[in-house]
Amino acid sequence: MPLHMQFGADDLLRCRFAISPLCQTHEAVRTLRRTERHGYHLPWLRRVREAMAGLDLSELWLLMPGRGYTPDFLGPPPEVPYAPFEDELARLRATDPAVARRELALSLECTPGAADSARGRAMLDDPARAVQRLAEVTERAWRALVAPDWPRLRALLETDIAYRSRQLAEGGLERLFADLRPALRWTDGTLTIRNSVVPAQTQDLDGRGVLLMPSVFVWPDVISGFAPPWQPTVIYPARGVGGLWREPDAGTAHALVRLLGASRAAILSGLEEPASTTALAARHRLAPSSVSAHLAVLRAAGLLSSRRQGHQVLYERTPLGMALVGGG
Repeated sequence: MPLHMQFGADDLLRCRFAISPLCQTHEAVRTLRRTERHGYHLPWLRRVREAMAGLDLSELWLLMPGRGYTPDFLGPPPEVPYAPFEDELARLRATDPAVARRELALSLECTPGAADSARGRAMLDDPARAVQRLAEVTERAWRALVAPDWPRLRALLETDIAYRSRQLAEGGLERLFADLRPALRWTDGTLTIRNSVVPAQTQDLDGRGVLLMPSVFVWPDVISGFAPPWQPTVIYPARGVGGLWREPDAGTAHALVRLLGASRAAILSGLEEPASTTALAARHRLAPSSVSAHLAVLRAAGLLSSRRQGHQVLYERTPLGMALVGGG
């Protein structure tokens, strides 16, 4: 059902991006049970299978209905662009029990019988304890499912935000939303999310603006929230997820490896989107100094170009670089 977000003049000035490791953790937990999300993440799913054996996520899953409401306090909109996981977890632990009980009750109502189950009753009877229990489970999920790959995931999310910021600077909100997902439509100051899982509604942003958060695990969905007093948020699939779990030299033609060497061939082949030295180092599991040296050689050979985007330098393939990869 569609959600219509109506922008006023102040809202146009309060659109921002953020990366949330807490959000990525909960979406990773959700992905484990949603087979429609598995296609891009099969290597990750195979790798975390052993960690899953000793991980009880039933309390979180109880609050993640297939179509319905998940408590906002589990992953409130970040207040800063790049909040460390520990800071976000501390904010979760500090949730007001009255707020927690209200949101827990709303979520449990979405699953028949959940509120009357032993676990559901325990959450509603002692919401303060429920908050601490959910924080503990979330921390274990972070360490088992997300933390080992966080440098790679964060690099992908940062690259997405760099690209989106350029779209916003060049064409405003119209270009930004047009390029995000087919499920989003921007018309006359209203953002419509057509595959929202919440009931059809119109939300006046009232000067709060919108927080945009790329996600590794949310594809193919676009998730919208949150209820007041939280800032309205749109969680969307990050660009480049299709190649996220690809090993550095996977798919690289043997001839390209012989010509350039394995690392340079992998960097050139993997540059499907502009990326920074830091992002490439995390993606290919190489030292930033090594990646910088490889990029310099590829650029000197006319295979890459570079441009500054804010505090970052982004590298992308030139037509010659694209032809070389395609020829391989």
